[in-house]
Amino acid sequence: MRRALIAAVLVAAAVVLFVMGRSAAAEPIEVTTTGTRYAATVLVPEPGTERVTVEIHLRSGDPDTVAVSSVMADMGHATPEITAKETAPGRFAAEGELFPMSGVWELSVRLDGPAGEEVLTVKALVGG
Repeated sequence: MRRALIAAVLVAAAVVLFVMGRSAAAEPIEVTTTGTRYAATVLVPEPGTERVTVEIHLRSGDPDTVAVSSVMADMGHATPEITAKETAPGRFAAEGELFPMSGVWELSVRLDGPAGEEVLTVKALVGG
């Protein structure tokens, strides 16, 4: 009887922790940034430590290539660059594992085209 009660309490605690963890998901990231050659809005609809999609909506400039990478300087972490694909004129999307752990990341968007190359950076708070 006692074992059944302990098991029921443990199951209930696991369910509560699961629900709390799901509701504590990070908010979408949407940041507009402007450089000297390009301006863009960077959107990460579901930031997390799994595969994510990063959308880049250009406000000015016409790059031939767009790529994203991320750095967590305080922990010495960096991710390889991921090439974004053009999904519509002025809109790009990149998908991959950009945030291997929770915390504050610097997301870099490298744009290269006739106007030259430029890297725009935004901060991203990523939950687990």
